[in-house]
Amino acid sequence: MKKTLSILLVAVAIAFNGHASIQTDKTPAPWLKKATDVINYQLKQASNKYSPGQNPRSTNPDGSVRLANYKDWTTGFFPGSLWYGYELTGDKDLASQAKRFTLALDSVRYIKDTHDVGFMLYCSYGNAYRITGDKTYLPALADGAQNLYNRFNPKVGAIRSWDFSWWHFPVIIDNMMNLEYLYWASGQFKKPAYADAANTHALTTIKNHFRKDYSSYHVIDYDAKTGNVIAKRTHQGVTDESAWARGQAWALYGYAMCNENAKNATFLAQAENIAKFIMNHPRMPKDKVPVWDFDVHNALDVEEKAPRDASAAAVIASALLNLSTQVKDGQKYFKYAEDILKSLSSDAYLAKPGENNFFILKHSVGAFLYNSEIDTPLDYADYYYLEALKRYAAITKL
Repeated sequence: MKKTLSILLVAVAIAFNGHASIQTDKTPAPWLKKATDVINYQLKQASNKYSPGQNPRSTNPDGSVRLANYKDWTTGFFPGSLWYGYELTGDKDLASQAKRFTLALDSVRYIKDTHDVGFMLYCSYGNAYRITGDKTYLPALADGAQNLYNRFNPKVGAIRSWDFSWWHFPVIIDNMMNLEYLYWASGQFKKPAYADAANTHALTTIKNHFRKDYSSYHVIDYDAKTGNVIAKRTHQGVTDESAWARGQAWALYGYAMCNENAKNATFLAQAENIAKFIMNHPRMPKDKVPVWDFDVHNALDVEEKAPRDASAAAVIASALLNLSTQVKDGQKYFKYAEDILKSLSSDAYLAKPGENNFFILKHSVGAFLYNSEIDTPLDYADYYYLEALKRYAAITKL
């Protein structure tokens, strides 16, 4: 693991884009070294076990692996994890495997019926191009971005999430994540309309998705002809009015990312208000890994009964680290994210090498109400955990 150790040699105090600074120790923390070793082992074993185009998504109740083909909304996360793993460890074998698994998703460029092309392509092809600069990845990214933009309705002021027949024009809070693809594509392909659509979508979401306490609804259903709100619902939370944990994480991440791209004070204020809701929530467990919904009925005993969602924690950590670089008092966000990462890197959540079907994290929740992926590893939990670790290493100069 000489390459891993070389990545984790020296930590220094740095300035955050002219804002806050973080003072760190001069030696890498044992928890980070341990996590990096596990990541390297698990990803290398997984990339050898699984086949490109059939990516590991989660674990079934019988212990077998649930695989994701190119049409699955999660299919971009495993290739993306391999790219992040390469960045964290410097292991060129991971880069080779990342390329194999990324190129197997070329057909995603033709998918037009979901906003999830952002997750599917930007997390895989987007990271591939960012890291390598290889223009081979650009045609698929160009097609996918156009297909995502085509789902924008100016009357509604938002991008349609799903084409499910039982909704009129549904927009889910998850959709905030895919705006990053449009911001990037706007600059890369000289398409200013993409960034305009992303900004408009984010403003529309502020207007209609949030309650007074800055918690978010999951689904807003619009009338496509008038732009009026038809209903405010949930698809994965415990009730329409509850704070589904991963939804709050998507929201926080989305607005921190939007401000990073658009430099809009409205987006920054929204991100900070969402962060306050999450960080000060009275039902947040001591280890800062939330249960699947903050308003689950047995929430007063959350640490004993309700399933945790490591995927929500990983997204929150990555989002807070991003937000910490954008404000003068970023230390509070950095410290909270660091606490999350320490929890996720503990034996309670981090898999032992060779176990967990070679996933990295344990204890996430996909869709509780549908009895789907409960207390299981999830590919997107791993992806955002790795992204958070990468951001942590960049901030602390590890």
